[in-house]
Amino acid sequence: MLKVVHLNTYDGNGGAGRGCMRLNRALLNQNINSRIIVHYKFGKNPEIGTFNPNFVQRAYAAATIIFERLLAKRYLKPLRTPFSFTWFGRSVIHHPDVKNADIIHLHWINHGFLNPKHIAEIARLNKPVVWTFHDSNAFTGGCHVRYTCNHYMGQCGNCPLLINASDNDLSHRIWVQKHEAYKALDFTVAAPSSWMQASIKKSSLMQGKTVHQIPNTLETDIFKPLDKRLAKQQTGLPAEKFIFLSGFMPSRKDLHKGTQYLLQSMELLKQRLGVDADKIELVVFGNRGSDGVPDFPFKTSFLGTINNDERLAQYYAAADAFLIPSLEDNLPYTVMESLACGTPVIAFTTGGIPDMVRHEYNGYLATYRSAESFADGMAWIIKHPDRAQLQQQARQTIMENYSEEVIAQKHIKLYQNLLKNAKNDEF
Repeated sequence: MLKVVHLNTYDGNGGAGRGCMRLNRALLNQNINSRIIVHYKFGKNPEIGTFNPNFVQRAYAAATIIFERLLAKRYLKPLRTPFSFTWFGRSVIHHPDVKNADIIHLHWINHGFLNPKHIAEIARLNKPVVWTFHDSNAFTGGCHVRYTCNHYMGQCGNCPLLINASDNDLSHRIWVQKHEAYKALDFTVAAPSSWMQASIKKSSLMQGKTVHQIPNTLETDIFKPLDKRLAKQQTGLPAEKFIFLSGFMPSRKDLHKGTQYLLQSMELLKQRLGVDADKIELVVFGNRGSDGVPDFPFKTSFLGTINNDERLAQYYAAADAFLIPSLEDNLPYTVMESLACGTPVIAFTTGGIPDMVRHEYNGYLATYRSAESFADGMAWIIKHPDRAQLQQQARQTIMENYSEEVIAQKHIKLYQNLLKNAKNDEF
């Protein structure tokens, strides 16, 4: 039986962690011997392993994660763009599950887990390595979100995120470390979106690497359509109102999530609707509290973090449309989850979102950074003459392209080809 080991920093914390866990489940359902091992384990799932099983190791891992974040403030400008340094890391090659695996599958490996030195060390095992890029960090000098910066096409340096930017700044030195590591370790890249695949091919660090576009997956037996009226009743939402659902809204100043564009577009929509504005309600999940959240022009309910997927799926199914104003995203799970529940999506034309959202088919793709266009999208879905058809097409998009069986088979085919090529190289 094919043995695959997945390495990720956390167990289900963040999009990459969830992506890793969902792929693992999909592979297990296809009778693949698949296992996850993480750097820092939050949960108690006995089927997920950790490289730091005892208290002392776990405490040290936590300390390095916290210390890296504190130390980073000395070097980074006060911007809300994530950046990872390479100060800390740990070896993984002596773990029995890693040694016994046929395929080593890397996912998100920052926060003191695998730095370039320990990535290069994996080459000693002489095993095929697949690496899913859940964001841009693996092929940049440190940033996870690039926006318009194209320094990754060269050798980084003069980083707009660093206080002391120069040709030989920390971003360039991290680039050099990664360059040396990637020369030592041969790996195949899995890009979840066409946007990510195109970005990877432009990266100087990725020259000579093979890249396959393989999307993430999700549990389509959990995230599924429900009767709208029943779902609204189950979630306590008013049946007579048009419900917009959206994810975590940190603040008006937030850049990555595009909150300011959502605020502007909703203000424009309210002006257009006039007295009908009372028929609209916004529901937001993922906020960590009620302090500091923006004031929206429509009645708004903040649900906080929803840790139960069945409950979250009920809210997706109850909503009439999902709003995601993100300015850069690889293949956001919120979009996939919403479509799987039969709920159309309004989003900017950015990142990997157009891979999932087809304009005026299962949602609306607004012009990038245009609040006016985003408001057009919300007005379009409110006035749509056949929302039931949109809902059906949303679900169909996911089942045909992102279901567990479809994505598992894509990975299995890749694994088998890599093993076949590795055997041929031995002769």
